[in-house]
Amino acid sequence: MAETLKEYTSLHLGGPAKRFIHAKSESELEEAVKSADASGEPVLIIGGGSNVLIGDEGFDGTVIRVETKGNSASVDACSGGMIAVAAGEDWDGFCKWAVSNGFVGVETLSGIPGTIGASPIQNIGAYGHEVAEVIARVRTWDRKSGAYKTFTNSECGFEYRSSIFKKERDRYLILEVTFQLEKGEMSLPIKYEELAKALRVNLGDRVLLEDARKAVLSLRAVKGMLLDAKDHDTWSAGSFFVNPIVSGEVAAKLPAEAPRWPQPDGRVKTSAAWLMEKAGIRKGHCYEGAGVSNKHVLALVNNGNAKASDIIELARASRRAVNEKFGIMLEPEVQFVGITL
Repeated sequence: MAETLKEYTSLHLGGPAKRFIHAKSESELEEAVKSADASGEPVLIIGGGSNVLIGDEGFDGTVIRVETKGNSASVDACSGGMIAVAAGEDWDGFCKWAVSNGFVGVETLSGIPGTIGASPIQNIGAYGHEVAEVIARVRTWDRKSGAYKTFTNSECGFEYRSSIFKKERDRYLILEVTFQLEKGEMSLPIKYEELAKALRVNLGDRVLLEDARKAVLSLRAVKGMLLDAKDHDTWSAGSFFVNPIVSGEVAAKLPAEAPRWPQPDGRVKTSAAWLMEKAGIRKGHCYEGAGVSNKHVLALVNNGNAKASDIIELARASRRAVNEKFGIMLEPEVQFVGITL
């Protein structure tokens, strides 16, 4: 009997897979991908399933779930720790381990759902920091050339919510990520105003690692961004849209109160959530079985009986409203499989 993909996604959506493989070791993972590629079979590689919307008809090919485990650490008094982590390890589990062992650098990324292998693809980030700041190298299998390839940080092409692994999504199979983390008790500088307020510190201050993690987890919980199988308001893919980065001219036309974060290239980042709310998208709004989270307008949720097509229609309506009011087309952060926006 075919496995249903909704069992493996945070949206709890997705039809059956023609073939499903649980890859629990690196050798199993490599063999599964090589075998499917050799046969010309379509391949879908998933980890935590937290950043994907899969169509109701499922996937007519091989789905490979990365479940590899293991990590190794080399610690130096001067350079800190070099921690190599298998792609299938849980991201937040790693953050918790790092904080409890006095490694600095991922504390503000706590609570992000997904796996280690997915973290460089999207260049995950939250509360003023990105994973690109702490990745030393990424070891992969190049499906095109049929050879191993290890990327240094500078070779990963990290950008805001993007990387070479996202731009060439079907080429590189991520096997292991090595992080370079400082040893210490204090966090990276707090760069995000909301987090600074929660911690009652000034921007640029440092706090105890555990305090930073606790504050981030608390903020994410309030926004429904911590997964809870019993709470439909967390049945989402996190932020559905990325914060748009627009030209200075476009930013100048936005209302004075619109959030603005100047970028090094002269462009300006603004808030997708703010744009949606000002365009009339309301928390709790529903379309069929889908809805806008009651806690955060950027999270489109499965209220328990949604179809993937319901989520898509809600996303289209949100994009259309923002574009009509501000002339900005929101871009999805979520990966689509068997369905388009």
